Amino acid sequence: MHMADALISPAVGGTMWIATAGVAAYSIKKIQGDMDDKKIPLMGVMAAFVFAAQMINFTIPGTGSSGHIGGGLLLAILLGPYAGFLAMASILSIQALFFADGGLLALGCNIFNLGFFTCFIAYPLIYKPLIAKGYTSRRIFGASMIAAVIGLQLGSFGVVLETLISGKTELPFSTFVLMMQPIHLAIGIVEGVIIAAVVSFIWKERPEILEKAALGEALGSFSIKKVLTVLALLAVFTGGVLSWFASDNPDGLEWSMLKTAGVEELEAPNGIHQTFSQIQSRFAFLPDYSFKISKVETSAGTEESEGGAGQPAVSGGTSIAGIVGGGLTLAFVVFIGFVINLIKKRKQALTN
Repeated sequence: MHMADALISPAVGGTMWIATAGVAAYSIKKIQGDMDDKKIPLMGVMAAFVFAAQMINFTIPGTGSSGHIGGGLLLAILLGPYAGFLAMASILSIQALFFADGGLLALGCNIFNLGFFTCFIAYPLIYKPLIAKGYTSRRIFGASMIAAVIGLQLGSFGVVLETLISGKTELPFSTFVLMMQPIHLAIGIVEGVIIAAVVSFIWKERPEILEKAALGEALGSFSIKKVLTVLALLAVFTGGVLSWFASDNPDGLEWSMLKTAGVEELEAPNGIHQTFSQIQSRFAFLPDYSFKISKVETSAGTEESEGGAGQPAVSGGTSIAGIVGGGLTLAFVVFIGFVINLIKKRKQALTN
């Protein structure tokens, strides 16, 4: 559900940039209350894991489409809504800038659709009330499923509204929404299962992580080394190996556009759209999570090994993108957490 710049007008893109920046600033202010030295690495590792997980598009049977997890709800459950939103913003920024996944003009829209609706609506208004009576395997599964579906439905509807307000007549509202909502319902169900699995693991290993996130408290003195190690290894394996098994089918947004307008991508107009595209092309060293290979080289047979039917598309470029991207995301989020923690400590020193 990463929107390209061609889907929105400069006015909508700019407005959503401002809205997203405002939510980010608010989150930075609020997160200081529960930030500590242990939450910083947890934020980084979780962001790296979600980055890697988003690389894996899974096939939606009977549709010819595919989807990947959003991850915002999972981040909110384990980190709290404020840290979760900042982690999601970091993930999408790294993806757009260095991997050309989602447009730069549309970055505010993408962060809002995938971060705000999950962290500030689905998590506090859906997930937390459903889990309020205590954690059990059944409650975790039910709350994860319902909140994931609702969060993704809101995000996908946000995409439709943003294209409508942008005046994209190629994507008429009624047809586009009838394509977007059902396909993202299917994607949300799969994401709910994945979230339930990860949260169940954390609940069994360190339930304090979930409890502290829900209460908005610092993690404190208990050890989270095992959780960090497992999540870090899972992020490396997911980005470096499991990414080979990603579906080649168009994702939910591309599929909906194909069914609505007959194309998976719209042509970007000249002007500010082209400016953002040029900026992106300069920084994106692994566009589409692979090496830059010219058409001439590809036709000559120099491309990475592509899997046949039922075979993984083994690609060094994809593996490197998964590992490097996860590392960049981890480093960026840890840096943000370190700066926020430093600001918090200086404020505390001034008040003492």
